[in-house]
Amino acid sequence: MKGVKKFLICSFSASFALLAIPRVLKSEKTSAASIGRSECVIELHSRRVLYEYNADTRLPMASTTKIATAITALNASVDLQEEIIIPKEAVGIDGSSLYLQEGEKYTLNDLLYGLMLRSGNDAAKAIALTVGGSEAEFSAMMNATAQKAGALATNFVNSHGLPQDKHYTTARDLSYITAYAMHNPTFCEIVGTKYYEPRRWQNKNKLLYRYEGACGVKTGYTKEAGRCLVSSATKNQMTLICSLLNCSQTYERTEELFDDCFSAYQNIPLVLANRPFPLAYKGKFIKAYAKDDFYYPLLEEEKGLIEIKTKSLKEPFDKKENEKIGEFQIYLSKQLLFSGNLYKL
Repeated sequence: MKGVKKFLICSFSASFALLAIPRVLKSEKTSAASIGRSECVIELHSRRVLYEYNADTRLPMASTTKIATAITALNASVDLQEEIIIPKEAVGIDGSSLYLQEGEKYTLNDLLYGLMLRSGNDAAKAIALTVGGSEAEFSAMMNATAQKAGALATNFVNSHGLPQDKHYTTARDLSYITAYAMHNPTFCEIVGTKYYEPRRWQNKNKLLYRYEGACGVKTGYTKEAGRCLVSSATKNQMTLICSLLNCSQTYERTEELFDDCFSAYQNIPLVLANRPFPLAYKGKFIKAYAKDDFYYPLLEEEKGLIEIKTKSLKEPFDKKENEKIGEFQIYLSKQLLFSGNLYKL
């Protein structure tokens, strides 16, 4: 994730309005069979939807559930180096497994790598019991995570993603949860790791090996959910997240969508931090500045539709240097994208 931090906008003391004008992209190579039942591509930092198809359809999501499992555990302020004694409840879980044995000792850090690289359902159960005390309590924590991420059509009832009633998400929600998770450096390090040497675990996510710029995040499969994949890739100073649910050719389809979106969109700097920003006041211009950069992915035809408006406080001349003296608002096609504070230069 090097080179991406300067585009982070979540530290802005401002309000952000999500504007989705997704371009429906179809590669000539795409066959109807390869399109997922639900698909969504967003840009990481702005969370703009660049492409969607049935993005709000509620579906089972198999092991892509573990994205929420991992970030929920990481946000719980637990010691990652703490040794955990594997309980018997975490042994013999169906599906993909680390083959944990009762009484074995693993650090939470080990279990998180086993969770995300090897998709260990037993690792998920051990993490849930250790961090939440019970599967039900940890699932409630995961649902709170989803709410924080803006994933309002998601419900978790387990930590591993095996089929269960009322366990579902959408491609849009998965993208939002992943964007939330990828603001955590430890999460990014884990999902971008190809090989975890201490336990000799290789990442199952083939996109890390076959797509330039790929940096995560999670595969998934059950008979009920079909093949699922959430992926991220960084190129041209932009990080994209692609979520596919029930897609027969997850890697090929992800590559097509990434190629199309990276080609169609540019991450444009609309406001740059600490640069003189002219603020109109009583027929004059006062020098102001914003504290953070604001980048936004735009289609070529949208670049001329951006409008930036400013508003000064009543008495900006009474303000000292670095104090707030106004606000700016950025519009695309007359719709508000973002608003932020301006400070006296």
